[in-house]
Amino acid sequence: MIQNKFEKEEEQYFQLIKDILQNGILEQSRNGNTMSIFGSAMHFSLQDNKIPFLTSKKLAWKTCLKELLWFINGSTDNNVLQEQNVHIWDGDAKKSDKDGDLGPIYGHQWRHFNAKYDTCKSDYTGKGIDQLQNVINQLKNDPLSRRIILTSWNPQQLDQMVLPPCHVFAQFNVTSNKELSCCLYQRSGDVGLGVPFNIASYSFLTHLLAKHCDLKAKEFIYIIGNAHIYEEHIDSLRQQLNNPLYDFPTVEIKNIYENINDYKISDFEINNYFCNEKIKMNVIV
Repeated sequence: MIQNKFEKEEEQYFQLIKDILQNGILEQSRNGNTMSIFGSAMHFSLQDNKIPFLTSKKLAWKTCLKELLWFINGSTDNNVLQEQNVHIWDGDAKKSDKDGDLGPIYGHQWRHFNAKYDTCKSDYTGKGIDQLQNVINQLKNDPLSRRIILTSWNPQQLDQMVLPPCHVFAQFNVTSNKELSCCLYQRSGDVGLGVPFNIASYSFLTHLLAKHCDLKAKEFIYIIGNAHIYEEHIDSLRQQLNNPLYDFPTVEIKNIYENINDYKISDFEINNYFCNEKIKMNVIV
């Protein structure tokens, strides 16, 4: 593990914001003006059940976890999220001419990679490649492999998706001490809203896979290609930079199931999450 030069790991996120504001290039993107840099990395320890929820503002971690479990179950139906009061995909869902159908996005690629896509209601059992189950099988049976990969980027189906995947490629690594780390490459990162969720989501996933496969969670490494701040988020992030930081909370996964699909939000307990108040930022679609 690379030793973090910061007293608190969240300072890496602050440093990313400062780097973009000081050195970023102003660009006119498809959905508004952004300040952006290309190529950044952060390391977060997951040892001792630690989970990196930002403390400089309140993170809606239950929303984040509900979305992750939705991915894990292979769903691409936004109505399933809305029934749980999760609305992070509502803007993108408006691009679809089918009610709530987001196309073959993350869940489809994770569980049925490249299976011919019909609708979000179709039964894809036994179709495509179940990448997530393959990852689990490798973690259990060949944990020292350097080929434990989960990818959401499928060029053959990009034009059927309401939004091409942002977090596109995750590699899992197990040490001889049975410690599990995840390295995520993300092509595009909305630093104000998306990045905090992505840190939490893949840290959740790493903890879950460690628990499910009798391993110990070690580290989440986060690499972003285009890291950007939307112009209308700048003032909010400047405000956030003035907030005090706290230690990260811990997560306890209370049950182990045979099937990865069976985990639910009540199986996760978050302890000692101390944070600042929520900072309102609009979702840019």
